[in-house]
Amino acid sequence: MLGSGSIIMLHELKAKGKSIRAIARETGRSRNTIRKYLRAEGIPERKLHPKRVSKLEPYKDTINHLMNIGIFNCEVIYERIKEEGYTGGRTILRDYVRQFRPPKQVPAVCRYETKPGQQAQVDWGEYTYIEEKPVKYVSFTSLSWFLGISGPYT
Repeated sequence: MLGSGSIIMLHELKAKGKSIRAIARETGRSRNTIRKYLRAEGIPERKLHPKRVSKLEPYKDTINHLMNIGIFNCEVIYERIKEEGYTGGRTILRDYVRQFRPPKQVPAVCRYETKPGQQAQVDWGEYTYIEEKPVKYVSFTSLSWFLGISGPYT
């Protein structure tokens, strides 16, 4: 179904004297679609379809109870509600539980700071690159030395 703006545009193009074929070519729609909306009086209203009830709806009390006691594992919840007669899939259950699952806690990081000149970090590395003309592999070793106070870019 076309939106109201598109329908108004079709009527404006027709009022300018354009043929249905020219309007169809310009808008990229079929002639029958153009004809249907030009014959209709006003802008047709969209039909509202009734929302379907989720297969999960009758079991939400059980699911919420399990989540309240700390069970967020969808496989465990699925097995419990399946015993009660649930016929839906796991995906709809996962989507529902995901909204209520507590966020994963990131482990705390303890920063290690030192006074100037007290500590340094040394790393050895071996690097290989290819020279193009003449083609040959070149390997070299590298030493990086970071003072505890300076950081890697100073």
